[in-house]
Amino acid sequence: QLQASGGGLVQAGGSLRISCAASGLRFSRYAMAWFRQAPGKEREFVAAIPWSGLSADYADSVKGRSTISRDNAENTVYLQMNNLKPDDTAVYYCAAGPQRIREATNYDYWGQGTQVTVSS
Repeated sequence: QLQASGGGLVQAGGSLRISCAASGLRFSRYAMAWFRQAPGKEREFVAAIPWSGLSADYADSVKGRSTISRDNAENTVYLQMNNLKPDDTAVYYCAAGPQRIREATNYDYWGQGTQVTVSS
């Protein structure tokens, strides 16, 4: 299971770190990713990190403002988001899968989501 947390309300230009704790799976063997879904929009890829923690991948919309990281000892993946914009408002989902790729179909396990709201 994946349990996302840390979402909330933040002003534009602010920062937020969301977390996703894994249980019941061999966390260190999985690539981890964050996706998001805004109201009325399709789910979109945000960032992904391989099991090694090296060579993370980011969507252009968050590149330079966000950092994905993981702690395999704590079975947790993080997404640090800086300089947040109202367009970042969405429910953020973490996911675990065999490869660090952008396609959602790659990911076998999904968290329940955490709401991030950025006010202007």
